[in-house]
Amino acid sequence: MTDRKPLKIAIASGKGGTGKTTLSTNLAAYIAEQEEVVLVDLDVEEPNSGLFFKGELIHEEAIFKMIPQWDETKCTLCGICPKVCNYHAVIQIGPTILVFPELCHSCYACSDLCPTAALPMIPKKTGTLRDFGIGNLHFVESLLDIGEAQAVPLISKTKKYVAANYGNVSITIFDSPPGTSCPVMEATKHADFVILVTEPTPFGLHDLSLAVETMRALARPFGVVINRYGIGNDEVIMYCREENIPVLAKIPNNRKIAELYSSGKLMYRDFPEVENSLSDILEYCVKEVKGGIA
Repeated sequence: MTDRKPLKIAIASGKGGTGKTTLSTNLAAYIAEQEEVVLVDLDVEEPNSGLFFKGELIHEEAIFKMIPQWDETKCTLCGICPKVCNYHAVIQIGPTILVFPELCHSCYACSDLCPTAALPMIPKKTGTLRDFGIGNLHFVESLLDIGEAQAVPLISKTKKYVAANYGNVSITIFDSPPGTSCPVMEATKHADFVILVTEPTPFGLHDLSLAVETMRALARPFGVVINRYGIGNDEVIMYCREENIPVLAKIPNNRKIAELYSSGKLMYRDFPEVENSLSDILEYCVKEVKGGIA
């Protein structure tokens, strides 16, 4: 597999709890038996891929974003800063300028346009990045600090770290946040292929349809993996058939799989059919990207 360009696979879902991390960790471990692979946990509000691996900590760093700090001694209260801030992170109340770091998007507009340089940008810690080594598996995770509201800047910087340090590794897997909001878009927008994990239930179908709309808006090639196959109904299968969406694999609903997951253990070694599914998923992703769809 090393005779092709590096492949970026994002694993996402329209809702939490569908098995996104289950697929991410098992696929990464399966690939690591054959070649180098990078697993990146971008669910920065609650990363849990690390529960399945014990590796050596290679690197750890605090991640910062830049926010304005008001310098009252330089300010002339001209009123420019609250006008140019689209996120209402800077407001003026009487003779005071208030800055709300949680709302700031680090666009620098207020700082750059201030005629008296009264809003210099300063770093504010938003989270922590950790990089682990486990044989052929490189595992990177980031965790948002408690109270921080914005996941996108941390996701973006984590992706940049991976690109700078592991850009030549043949396969990178992004364990994306659940849902269809901005963090998911940031995690998947540069992926060569996106795997949407769902479950065969009415809730699973509803949220899968939202995730499909998101991937189509981002113009990302994608396929579906159905987890807990055997419960619910066939509406997800019918939906994928009607929408011409490839179903890459069906992971059976099995109590033993749930027991392994709850114990922090990988499942594919105990279930040959799951290992075969992982092989099929990888082969499909490589084939589709190599064919120029991405």
